Amino acid sequence: MANPEKSAFLTSETAAACIDIAGGSPLYAYSLEKLEQAADACLAFPNAYGLTVRYAMKACPNSSILKFFNSKNIHIDASSGYEVKRAMSAGIPAENISLSTQELPADFVDLVKMGIKVNACSVSQLERFGQAFEGTGQKVGIRVNPGVGSGGFSKSTTAFSKTNVGGPSSSFGIWHALVDDGTVPAVVEKYGLTVERIHTHIGSGSEPSIWQQVAVKSLSFCKVWDTVEALNLGGGYKVGRNEGEPTTDLQEIGKPVTEAFKEFAAENGRELKLEIEPGTYLVAMGGALVSTVQDKVFTTGEGSHTFLKLDSGMTDVLRPSLYGAIHPITVFPGSGKTEDVGSDTEDVVVVGHCCESGDLMTPKPGEPEDLSERTLRKAEIGDILVMDGSGAYCAGMSTKNYNSFPEAPEVLVDREGKAHLIRQRQPLEQVYQNEVTISDSVF
Repeated sequence: MANPEKSAFLTSETAAACIDIAGGSPLYAYSLEKLEQAADACLAFPNAYGLTVRYAMKACPNSSILKFFNSKNIHIDASSGYEVKRAMSAGIPAENISLSTQELPADFVDLVKMGIKVNACSVSQLERFGQAFEGTGQKVGIRVNPGVGSGGFSKSTTAFSKTNVGGPSSSFGIWHALVDDGTVPAVVEKYGLTVERIHTHIGSGSEPSIWQQVAVKSLSFCKVWDTVEALNLGGGYKVGRNEGEPTTDLQEIGKPVTEAFKEFAAENGRELKLEIEPGTYLVAMGGALVSTVQDKVFTTGEGSHTFLKLDSGMTDVLRPSLYGAIHPITVFPGSGKTEDVGSDTEDVVVVGHCCESGDLMTPKPGEPEDLSERTLRKAEIGDILVMDGSGAYCAGMSTKNYNSFPEAPEVLVDREGKAHLIRQRQPLEQVYQNEVTISDSVF
């Protein structure tokens, strides 16, 4: 059971303060202290000849978070042309942004001319890039699918998984055989491009041992072009959200890779820089969803449960419904006072506010189609419920506006514990403002 007096970084009082400044719940709260701790750990990643940390901004793209990481000299990994522009609007220098995308934007030429770095993620993307910059020697990165992946609850390195982005069941990156058989080198030579970076990424929540193996294998692709200056090994480092779950030790996994870089330098005469792209690792435990228990119901007989209904749900945190992900849950008294925290517990199922049976906050681990009870402090209607580990792939990957629920506000808790509003609650009118009224005669 979660500690009833404090969540990962919130107390009854700070949770209530977040609700107050946001004008009610639900809301996302972020801890500046937790974000800084994670940033410092990533910046200390072992390396032989230089390190660039890129924040996978899709994890949580709020401009205040982007600005904070920029102040720590952490660069940006963008997954779409829209993310590139969003980062630049937050003040991120173009030269600090790298784009690896499933859909090469129509204006990629303009972005490159601004200073954006592009990793070609398919042969057709590389062809389009080459056609646009033929004969210029334009620098480009190559994202390679190394043949294996690892992520989430899946133990397979080749089968499909929602969090696995490597191997034969993944469409991400250029299949490694197309590098080995000369297909990719031929395209590079045809257009006179300069390959400056090799990029690989195998999944979110990957096994450290598999990540290390892929890191070493990725160095072989750097031998194909003597112009390669950096190897980007992606991210996907495990974060233990719940008690007993492991968190990847960055120092432990980084040291053998550092030795591999040194061996490469000795054999090839080139000192490669290392790039990593953490998303979850940087923000997961620095964020929480703060909700209110707005109803409590029960059923009787075989298979019966007591249900806590929140004023949030899959509209705010989709991971339980999508992956069967488990988040730590803490119940605080509605009074917002630690002194009112009770000691009684009960087994409950926590559900969201959507008219959707899959809006489930307590699934069985890895099984989003099945519910599970959690032992929590006995809650009453009006109590505060905090879901920790909600900093990554929650605000940025929600089903906002389903059932016309507005997008929730975001609050940053500073080092002194003061809450600052960093995104307002979405007005209802904004949900449907892009709808176009047509003549009644059409009906």
